[in-house]
Amino acid sequence: MLGKLDVIEDLHVRDIMTVDVFTCTPDATVAEVMSLMTAKRIRHVPVVDAQGDLLSLVSIGDVVKHHLDEISFENQALKQYVAGSN
Repeated sequence: MLGKLDVIEDLHVRDIMTVDVFTCTPDATVAEVMSLMTAKRIRHVPVVDAQGDLLSLVSIGDVVKHHLDEISFENQALKQYVAGSN
């Protein structure tokens, strides 16, 4: 009987890779990429140019960090607004 390591050692990348790769362009918005990641249940989106050449890679961590930074900025702005209203 094969153990987990034996099975992994016998695998090739082609056995586990994603076949249908979803990409975006540099002009895509963070909201669009976040929506794509959610809808397709993926954690990485290659950023490609008009010729399909790889420019970069956006990860779910990049998207979450941006979203948290945005929420933090809005939170601070609201606190300043409320403090100035009194």
